[in-house]
Amino acid sequence: MTAMWVQLAAAVAIVVPLGLDLYMPVPENNPATVDTVTLGRRLFFDRRLSRDQSRSCSSCHRPDRAFSDGRKVAVGVFGRTGTRSAPALINRGYGRLFFWDSRTQSLEDTVLRPISNPLEMDLPVADAAARVGLSPGEISRALASYVRSILSGDSAFDRFVNGDRRALSAEQQRGLQVFRGKGNCTACHVGPNFTDERTHNTGIAWRSGTMADEGAGNGAFKTPTLREIARTAPYMHDGSLRSLNDVVDFYDRGGNPNPHLDEEIRPAKFTRAEKRALVAFLRSLNGRLQEGVR
Repeated sequence: MTAMWVQLAAAVAIVVPLGLDLYMPVPENNPATVDTVTLGRRLFFDRRLSRDQSRSCSSCHRPDRAFSDGRKVAVGVFGRTGTRSAPALINRGYGRLFFWDSRTQSLEDTVLRPISNPLEMDLPVADAAARVGLSPGEISRALASYVRSILSGDSAFDRFVNGDRRALSAEQQRGLQVFRGKGNCTACHVGPNFTDERTHNTGIAWRSGTMADEGAGNGAFKTPTLREIARTAPYMHDGSLRSLNDVVDFYDRGGNPNPHLDEEIRPAKFTRAEKRALVAFLRSLNGRLQEGVR
């Protein structure tokens, strides 16, 4: 197992797994320290941040599911059902845009939104702050610092590209070729985190001639990371695709045609063997998942 140390804002060293960028952007006014990461972890699991004290951040972002929850859409307080799935909170310290519709641009802003969202935790942030004896700013900075510590890397793919030619099976290597070539998956899933941090219309929200969810506009949704992808089913913003096979089939047929379909989305016409190989490769992106500081 190979890992490197990265210094976050010269405050605390966090082990970065093989395959990830050693530079993680951290705001100058929120350096990651042992204290802030540890506090953020406690808050992440604290149900007092929800109105009825039944839900915490970890209710929708479960460590055992790569910080997703396995549901089609998120479920909040009083059993209220959301409209989108809970995205996996891994490697978000490298993110530039957040939420499926990319409506926030910093983790410090992002982590407060679910607390006040009526369909999630439904508690004014000021009330949450009073419950835990912190200021809203302290909650924001601590939760953001903890989320930055949630990392996944050192996958079979990472070991393969770093010289271990036996790390991927022959079928997985064929799948990597499909991923980079015929599948054109790298048009959106690029870089160490397998996302371009942009929004695209794949047609997933196009239903019966209308856009069921506008997303970031015209049915565009943020490209999710593919790391830990085999552990984070179901897929897409609405959880409408149950398995990786369903995802490959969706892109094989060119998504759902609509007036705003991304120009990179077109029928791939995979063979059955290519589909199997592509799914096998995607499974190789499961790696070593870590959180917090040690």
